[in-house]
Amino acid sequence: MRGLVIKNTGSWYQVKTEDGQLIDCKIKGNFRLKGIRSTNPIAVGDYVKIIMNNEGTAFISEIEDRKNYIIRRASNLSKQSHILAANLDQCMLIITINYPETSTIFIDRFLATAEAYRIPVKLVFNKIDKYDEDNLRYLDAVINLYTHIGYPCFKVSALNHIGIDEIKKDLEGKVTLLSGNSGVGKSTLINAILPEKNLKTGEISDYHNKGMHTTTFSEMFPIGKDGYIIDTPGIKGFGTFDMEEEEVGHYFKEIFEYSANCKYGNCTHRHEPGCAVREAVEKHLISKSRYISYLNMLEDKEEGKYRAAY
Repeated sequence: MRGLVIKNTGSWYQVKTEDGQLIDCKIKGNFRLKGIRSTNPIAVGDYVKIIMNNEGTAFISEIEDRKNYIIRRASNLSKQSHILAANLDQCMLIITINYPETSTIFIDRFLATAEAYRIPVKLVFNKIDKYDEDNLRYLDAVINLYTHIGYPCFKVSALNHIGIDEIKKDLEGKVTLLSGNSGVGKSTLINAILPEKNLKTGEISDYHNKGMHTTTFSEMFPIGKDGYIIDTPGIKGFGTFDMEEEEVGHYFKEIFEYSANCKYGNCTHRHEPGCAVREAVEKHLISKSRYISYLNMLEDKEEGKYRAAY
């Protein structure tokens, strides 16, 4: 029996079969994906084959080849990865420039990872109802930066239903992963798009200006005729996985474009003479914040609270 994995709680999976049944499944004990050391060998969005047994329980016996997936380094296991979702048409990264603040390093790491797996990303800037003039100016500058690079941007207030119709239109007929830091309002946004879901929403810590986890597992929600929204737990950092140093620049669109003019083909854009990328940064043709994110990914340091000059 074939089906789509629509929910993953970590210990079991809910599979929607082709005839519309919802079946709770376990993985067969020896099930592992070839070549991927992952904390979750099966992800939401995967198409699988399942076997029912006499006791009425079901096991996932096979996973179909994926069109794509998005992956990050598992939180505490540096040698393992965590697959956020599979078989995506697009991602929407939910961002707040305050309450809490999403760092540009986090945004750029997410974008680079999506580029590596050829998944289009749109940036959704939430909580515009909460920002003062300084925050709104900064927001416009950040949107200008990412729009110029080629990433579509939306300004919304999920709480006040501002900009939601535009988002809904963009979700039609597509499988879309919603991701972002804890506290950026993903659950509130899903409630605005699909009010019948009535997902639990959380508060922001005033002391730390950070969000608390409200979503504890990944789940797909149908929207319209053929669309799905994938909701995932909020993530603090975005550790990149399985990228070679010389590849990182390929996943920053503007760095890749200027790197064609570097003197050396294997230029890392850090210290080599005749580096066209560093020259473009100095001339403000490449944003300094993006260049810093690129260097940060080369070093793969822990993300800190970083708010770039634009």
